[in-house]
Amino acid sequence: MRSINITKMVDESKFNRFHSLVLALTAFIIIFDGFDLVVYGTVVPVLMEEWGLTPVQAGSLGSYALFGMMIGALIFGPLADKFGRKNMIILCTVIFSVFTGVIGFATSPAQFGIFRFIAGIGLGGVMPNVVALITEYSPKTLKTTLVSIMFSGYAIGGIFAAALGIYLIPNFGWQSMFFVGAFPLITLPFIYKYLPDSLGFLLAKNKHKEIGQVLAKVNPSFIPQQSDEYEMVIPGKTGITVAQLFKDGRAFSTLMFWTAFFMCLLMVYGLNTWLPKLMAQAGYPLGSSLMFLLALNAGAILGAILGGRASDRWNVRKVLIAFFIMAAVSLTLLGFEPNTFALYTLVAIAGAATIGTQIILYAGVSQHYPTHMRSTGIGWASGVGRTGAIIGPILGGYLLTMNLPLQQNFLAFAIPGAIAAIAMAFVREKTASAQSIEVSAKSSVPNMNILEK
Repeated sequence: MRSINITKMVDESKFNRFHSLVLALTAFIIIFDGFDLVVYGTVVPVLMEEWGLTPVQAGSLGSYALFGMMIGALIFGPLADKFGRKNMIILCTVIFSVFTGVIGFATSPAQFGIFRFIAGIGLGGVMPNVVALITEYSPKTLKTTLVSIMFSGYAIGGIFAAALGIYLIPNFGWQSMFFVGAFPLITLPFIYKYLPDSLGFLLAKNKHKEIGQVLAKVNPSFIPQQSDEYEMVIPGKTGITVAQLFKDGRAFSTLMFWTAFFMCLLMVYGLNTWLPKLMAQAGYPLGSSLMFLLALNAGAILGAILGGRASDRWNVRKVLIAFFIMAAVSLTLLGFEPNTFALYTLVAIAGAATIGTQIILYAGVSQHYPTHMRSTGIGWASGVGRTGAIIGPILGGYLLTMNLPLQQNFLAFAIPGAIAAIAMAFVREKTASAQSIEVSAKSSVPNMNILEK
């Protein structure tokens, strides 16, 4: 009889076709989350004109989906720890795809807001679960890197939305942008067939045959046997609650992560909703203003990949602090209206240090909590952070109505970056729980993947 340590096998695995498939499927889903991030910013000038919306009304309308995301993250993160991440990912993908497509049929702000809210529930629910899943299957030395590469799909989706908006809106109307958002429905059979479920969930359900099949893909040299017994270095207690995020020395760090998420998402959604309008108000033509969205999200890809790799090589907390400081500085400098080259460079840096930092922040949270509460930890950090995402577009709307100088507008988005940097400086690098689990793993598992009994 063999005792197989699942965590150790995954941690010491080499990146292969199986990891590539999981990465591709989760990144594909994240692309449409990123698409939704930017799509409202591309259509908001048209909606304001068509429906006679004020900046404050438009900002509030943009927040409906973000309020739904907050609820979705709070609900579907914990549910996945009980019913499986794969099931919740598929359910949430159905929800956001159907109702994003339905938005294209909206004939009033009320209908638009309701459909966006429901779509947001699915978008918010899928996020923590794909992060937890890719983290669980990533080799130990590549965890932050793979999460960051996956989340680059977020920025790709933003670029996709901005580029499509330049062509589709003038030729086919704003509705066509939301019809594109329903595309994931076509891919659901493929996702259902090839996306694996959480190993922790399979172990809790005593599905040893499925575990063996998955581990054989994770590590092709492993040949499962019917008598194999599987174990993971996680507590056996069930019934994960939010209260456990505040136990075993995790309380203060949990609050600091929530603060950083709040500030980061405020910057991300505020900028992606109002950057074109702010730049147009500063005298740039609308076409150039949409190009700023492309630069913002292109910078996010570079920031996510470089930041993820740096986090794996050095320290994710220190990388996050540096990136948040970079966000505050670049956004402050944008208000001084530099020359064109410097302007696009600063916008790209701002994208790397806001959207890119958000991606690294998810990776940092996913590694901070033990496996059995990872979805709950990510879900609640994301859910609380969504209040910042809700406030961001509303804040931008108020800034536009006040007719402030451009420098003060960008300073309002730079201050949250400084606050987030301070919050991350107070995050503990290792909780008491993490230390005890590590000691348990070292004392009970020799330096090999398979133990013979």
